[in-house]
Amino acid sequence: MTVNETDGPAEHGFEEHRAHLRSVAYRMLGSLSEADDAVQETWLRLNRSGAGDVRDLRAWLTTVVSRVCLDMLRSRASRREDYLDSGVHVPDPIVTPAGEDPADQAVLADSVGLALLVVLDTLSPAERLAFVLHDVFAVPFEDIGGILDRSPAAAKQLASRARQRLRAAPARDPLAASAPGGPAGSAELARQWTVVDAFLAAAREGDFGRLLTILDPDVVLRGDAGNGPLGPSHLVRGVREVIAEAQRYAPLGRFAQPVLVNGGPGLLVARQGQPIALMAVTVRGDLIAEIDILADPDRLARLDLTAVLS
Repeated sequence: MTVNETDGPAEHGFEEHRAHLRSVAYRMLGSLSEADDAVQETWLRLNRSGAGDVRDLRAWLTTVVSRVCLDMLRSRASRREDYLDSGVHVPDPIVTPAGEDPADQAVLADSVGLALLVVLDTLSPAERLAFVLHDVFAVPFEDIGGILDRSPAAAKQLASRARQRLRAAPARDPLAASAPGGPAGSAELARQWTVVDAFLAAAREGDFGRLLTILDPDVVLRGDAGNGPLGPSHLVRGVREVIAEAQRYAPLGRFAQPVLVNGGPGLLVARQGQPIALMAVTVRGDLIAEIDILADPDRLARLDLTAVLS
């Protein structure tokens, strides 16, 4: 049974909070499909329990979906998935047309910067839950402690430890990116596009000197190619290394179109309607701090790209 197949009081209450639950799950898991699975499992638990005496359904559902996500994160860690072993993984992106104001796009209500999701993948399940629930959704540490079966003080310490690790991550400003305000405003986004356009122009012209002035000295390029033809996956740091790695993707430039990736600048490379690669660019100040490329054919095929391919 899916959420939309019934229409009783519990179902109406669930639908009211569905977008919020998906937002929590996406930030917890960095995977759109797993987020949907977590929301569906939350619905099933509501359906089994009835929750007729629940006073605050939103808080109850948030607790349930958080516990579901925690179990999924722990299972993921215990399986030591291939992308964790290789150290190269680009989380699932949300892709929307570049010509639209991200503030007007409801689909980005559950979005968060791709760079932040990458850093969140480095946290332990408990640290990630504590940080996301408290710093992004303002859930009290008393409630977080209950989800983790720990004291509020221990939950607070987990969030603090996560914050420290996030601040120490190179080439990012993850705490700013996690603010509930969502994607960048129009003026900030326009400034970021100016930097990205300058980078693309310099790359096309082979202007190495210009590229040196556009890229952050600690720039990171992450290429997640899976088992696709653009593999193997790579993670490189530093201006010269990133420029060299980016040349692997340069021939695809003529098939690229601008898109928004989680509310920020990006490029979608598609040929005859088939996606080949998706690039997200993180701009800090006036410099490119991170380039994340998803070129895994299997994962690209699972993305909803109808709005940008039509």
